Amino acid sequence: MLDLPNTSTINGNAIRWGKQGDGAPLVAIHGTPFSSQVWRRIVPHLTSCFTVYYFDLAGYGLSEMREGQDISLAVQNKVLAALCREWELERPHVLAHDFGGATALRAYYLNGLRYASLTIFDAVALAPWGSPFVQHVRRHEAAFSGMPDYMHRALLKAYLQTAAHNPLPEDAMDIYCAPWLGPVGQPAFYRQIAQMDQRYTDEVQDSYGRLDCQVNVLWGERDDWIPLEKGERLASLISDRPCVPVAEAGHLVQEDRPEAIVAAMLALAGAVR
Repeated sequence: MLDLPNTSTINGNAIRWGKQGDGAPLVAIHGTPFSSQVWRRIVPHLTSCFTVYYFDLAGYGLSEMREGQDISLAVQNKVLAALCREWELERPHVLAHDFGGATALRAYYLNGLRYASLTIFDAVALAPWGSPFVQHVRRHEAAFSGMPDYMHRALLKAYLQTAAHNPLPEDAMDIYCAPWLGPVGQPAFYRQIAQMDQRYTDEVQDSYGRLDCQVNVLWGERDDWIPLEKGERLASLISDRPCVPVAEAGHLVQEDRPEAIVAAMLALAGAVR
């Protein structure tokens, strides 16, 4: 497990974060409905090349969860920008997945953040997105939040498994379920789904163009949440390199093929030395 011993208050949200390593700064941004623990099998392999900063998005993981909280994509890029200021990072390398990808792109286009490089995979970035399940929760958030615990646990586990191509080990399932259980976690889980709104990627999608840094786009070939074709299109818009498909990986590449992410980041470290 990654340790997150630090807390920063940003726009009224308590954000938990940690860092490890010795080298160029690298900010790792997780997606939904996960936490910074998606990097637990990756960070230890990068600490000889990078100082890795990782954090739980507002309303996720160990970061603050509360009723009425705005944890939409409209907030997350502001959190990222504020953390980079606090950490005194001017052009960090960035590793971003899913909503983390949307967060990194929004921070680039809306907050003026600049990166030494961007490695982005299975990102929420191009319309349309939002599954029928997401749309159903958005219409009936209160009903889902009030479900009996056993029903919520069953739904949560089934939903998390759809992100991976291979069966999630029990320990991984427990790690990803833990923040979303109990009287605080269960409503927080449906709150973040209810606030998923395509308008936050629509705000920046028309601005997409080649970033002023190296951009590597990776994508799970078996991603059932966001198909590989979206990754290929995204790469054509923001990178001068083609999308790299990751074989036998679904949306949650960190579990299906963590070595593919480690290899990409170590190759990047070698290229920039």
